[in-house]
This record gives sequence, C-alpha cells and structure tokens, in this order.
Amino acid sequence: MKEPTEHWRVFIAIELPPDVRKSLSNHINRLRNALRDVHASWSREENLHLTLKFLGNTPVAKIEALSQAAQRAAGRFQPFDLIVCRCGAFPPRGQPRVLWIGIDDPTGELTKLHRTLEDECAKAGFVREGRPFHPHLTIARLRKPKGSCQLAKLHGEMGFTNQQVSVSEMVLFRSELLSEGSRHSVISRHPLGKRRIH
Repeated sequence: MKEPTEHWRVFIAIELPPDVRKSLSNHINRLRNALRDVHASWSREENLHLTLKFLGNTPVAKIEALSQAAQRAAGRFQPFDLIVCRCGAFPPRGQPRVLWIGIDDPTGELTKLHRTLEDECAKAGFVREGRPFHPHLTIARLRKPKGSCQLAKLHGEMGFTNQQVSVSEMVLFRSELLSEGSRHSVISRHPLGKRRIH
C-alpha cells in the first residue's frame, strides 16, 4: 500500500511590524469590548498579516518548488511602502461576514508583486487564484447574524489611523488549525531585491 502523502496548509504573506499589529489588536479589543454578545472569530495579534496567495493543503514534496517560486518573484522587486488604513466589511451591503482594514498601494508595487508571484507559482505548477486581488487585513469573521450589522457600523465609525508599512520581504507560512485557533509558523523568508545605491 502506498503511504498517504503528507500535506501542509500554506500561504504566502507580508508580515506586519509589531507596532502596526499592536494598533490593529487595540482596534479589535475595542470592538470586542463594545459588543460582547456578537459571535465572531477574531484574528489574533500574532496572526495579523497581509496574505498574497493562499494555497491551502499542499503536498510537502512541493513546498520547496513553492519556496523557489516566491524567491524568484521577490528578487525582482525593490522594497516599497504600503499604507494600512480604512475600515470595511464583506459583503459591503447586507449581512456582514468579514470585518477588514484596508491596504493602500500608493506605488502600485504590491499589485505588481502579487501578479509576478502568481506568474511564478503558475510556472511551478500551482493553480492561479481565480478572484481579483483586493489587499486587506481580515480582523474578524462573523459567525452569526445577531449584532453583526451593529458591529460593522461601529468598526466603520471608529476608523483606523493611517500607518505606513515598509515591505522588504515575503514569507511562506504553514498554518496549523488547533483547538485554540490557527498557529502560523515560518517555512521560508524571501527578501525583496537589494536596494539600489543611488
């Protein structure tokens, strides 16, 4: 009998600096404390990141090829800045299911990095993401309708002060689903191309 193939749940993301994660966590705690009876799964501070590509269950034997694809994409870009700002919910009308904080890409480099990453992953045999790329940070998944509209409204009213993030690498993560929530561990880090000397 053939041994079952081991799979890991993996994704590629941009890490956020600790001070930005702390600000996001403070925003989450204010929402949680304001409406305690809303049934939601809140993102943990250490798990807040900007996902570029979620691959889900991937054979461990293919992880190295994925890591190399991420490395090739990262090597083509210089470090750039993003802005963490704006509060919103998915879907924007009707029953909200996800609360998010937005990402502005003033240089357009994030969009190009995402497209290049998709191209390199496709060349390595990984499926392209079918949906358009809308960069955001998920802060909560709303599990039941009760109070969800009220929570989304409060989230929008509170707002989030613009914070700049310098992007200098992509990270390949493994996500393990545990009883206390998901745990993310780094598989490999992929620095963006070295800064040019002017």
